[in-house]
Amino acid sequence: MIKINNTLFDSLTAEAKKTERQRKNYNFHENLGDPVQRLLNALEPDTYVRPHRHLNPDKVEIFFVLKGRMVLIEFDEDGLVTDHMILDPLLGQCGCEIKAGVWHSLISLESGSIAYEVKEGPFTPISDENFAPWSPESKQEEIDIYLKHLKKQLGLIS
Repeated sequence: MIKINNTLFDSLTAEAKKTERQRKNYNFHENLGDPVQRLLNALEPDTYVRPHRHLNPDKVEIFFVLKGRMVLIEFDEDGLVTDHMILDPLLGQCGCEIKAGVWHSLISLESGSIAYEVKEGPFTPISDENFAPWSPESKQEEIDIYLKHLKKQLGLIS
């Protein structure tokens, strides 16, 4: 039995804080070829989940926030926000499902945030064509500006 509790959350959060990307996965599936990928994602507020989609192969993605707060954002082809949801279990807004091929991103809004993610397997790395061309790639200054713009647009900061 794998116990999903605060002990696991705290350990995963501590590991995430030590990484350059400020996030850490805990996989429940035994191998990357499993038909269903199930994992915990510990995301700290400084992490950047570049907007992406799961197309070719098409994959549906489901997120449940178990601890903390995150915002899941959907975009159109031009990078305009089409929908978003604050994921906060204390507010009764626990999760959402992203259809295959929809541009999306996830932003952690507080330290110690943990999401449970389910998506179709087998695991395939996101190809370059599935990263949003209108989003910053790797320059930290551009990423910081972009994330601040998104948070402002969604009314998360003033």
